[in-house]
Parts: sequence; structure tokens; C-alpha cells
Amino acid sequence: MRVAACQLKTSSIKEESLKKAGEMISQAARSGAQLVVLPEMFQCPYDVSKFREYGEENPGSMTMAFLSKKAAEENVYLIGGSIPEISDGKIFNTSFCFDSKGNLIGRHRKVHLFDIDVPGGIRFMESDVLTAGDSVTVIDTEFGKIGVAICFDMRFPELMRSMAQKGAQLIVVPAAFNMVTGPAHWEMTARMRALDNQVFFMAVSGARDMDFTYHAYGNSILTNPWGEVIARLDEKEGILISDIDFSEIGRFRQELPIVKSLKPDVYFQ
Repeated sequence: MRVAACQLKTSSIKEESLKKAGEMISQAARSGAQLVVLPEMFQCPYDVSKFREYGEENPGSMTMAFLSKKAAEENVYLIGGSIPEISDGKIFNTSFCFDSKGNLIGRHRKVHLFDIDVPGGIRFMESDVLTAGDSVTVIDTEFGKIGVAICFDMRFPELMRSMAQKGAQLIVVPAAFNMVTGPAHWEMTARMRALDNQVFFMAVSGARDMDFTYHAYGNSILTNPWGEVIARLDEKEGILISDIDFSEIGRFRQELPIVKSLKPDVYFQ
């Protein structure tokens, strides 16, 4: 399966962000990508004060219609990063997933909201605006099962393990680590979540834009079931394209029987 991570710069104008995303999806498809992934909040500045302004309801979502159309036009599976989804007056950080015919095949609402309040330091409270999701998301494709999570979700091995136990062979995480957490934990977490579960793992960030109040780390990354980095971008706009072979998962699990040796009855007494 050829996968692509579109690390794009978000504009403060939603239509410009959609146009950029469309161009990158098309470019990835021309390179043979069969799965294309966008970043977290790809059509909205990553700013809690902006989420309701840029939010969209479903049905009637302009961004969902755009993603569905692009998936069908380019004949690709599309993980639509995430957008602020408004439902019953609540706002969710939601990733919508489409098959190559443009059908909606999955929706993940960010389960773990990023709340940080350091006295004298950074304060960023998603829960001031967002409502947390409450479910594990694994979608079916003709290539295999894919788990979908969003940003802070990737720090919780229990959620990642649940996806793997539901058959996910690749876990995809649209994300936006910052310039403190990114250098410290981004690669480490991507490698360990892949190794913990002996699956492929792809974390997809937006490009860094110092003109915005939130500075994304970038460095979209793909790791294999051995915990090795297959491909990685820098902080600039770009597309990561790589081939992965799900048949390798069995070999890795045979050589190092982590998954086979799990004892959940001991861990969760």
C-alpha cells in the first residue's frame, strides 16, 4: 500500500486551506498514493478561540463535501485530518474518513483533549471549547484495517492497543505537536506505538507557521512494526510518500512475539 502524508500550511481563510489540501491530495495521487492523510485542524487555525467560527455541522459540511469529492476524483482512501465538528451545539475535534469512491467509512472524535496550564508558562485548554469523543475508531479498507486517532490520543497506549486488538495494521494520527512536546516526544512516541503493537504508525502534522499563535512541530513521520523510522519530513510544507507491506507484520511478530505474549487478564484485574 502506498501512503501519503500531506504536511500543509493552514490559512486563516478556510477556502484557501481547502484549495491547498486539494492540490496536495492530487499530487499524492499522481505519485501513486492509495491512502492520503491530512493534518489535524487542517482548515482551521489551531486556536481554541477559532474552533466554533470554523466549525461545521454534518450534514451540510462544506469540508466534508470537499473531502468526499476529492477522494472519489483521485480514487484514494482519504483520512481528512480533522476539523471542528459541531453537533447538538457541542464542538468535537473530528476526523472524517472516506473510501476511494467518496463514501464516508469512519469518524473519529478526539478522545483525549489537550489541556495544559503551567503557572507562569503555556496555557492551552481544549476542554474550554471541545467535547471529548468516547470510541475507538478502526476502518476497513481493501488493503487492511486502519486505526484512526488524533494528536494527544497517541500518548495513550491503551487506545492504540485497543485499535491493534481490533485488527488495525496501520494506525494513522493527524496531529499538531508543538515546539516543546514535538522535539521531546514526537519521534519517540511514534516509534514506541508502532513497536508496542507491532503495526505501522503514521503521525501527520501541519507545517510550521511562525505567523500563527500555535507553532506546529511538523516532522510528519512513518514508522514500521520494528519501531524504525521509514520516512520523515522536516518542518516545511511537503508530502511524505512511502510504500508499506502489511505482510511484514507477521514476520515482525514471529521474530519478536510481543503481541502473542500479551496477558490482559494480568494487567486489568
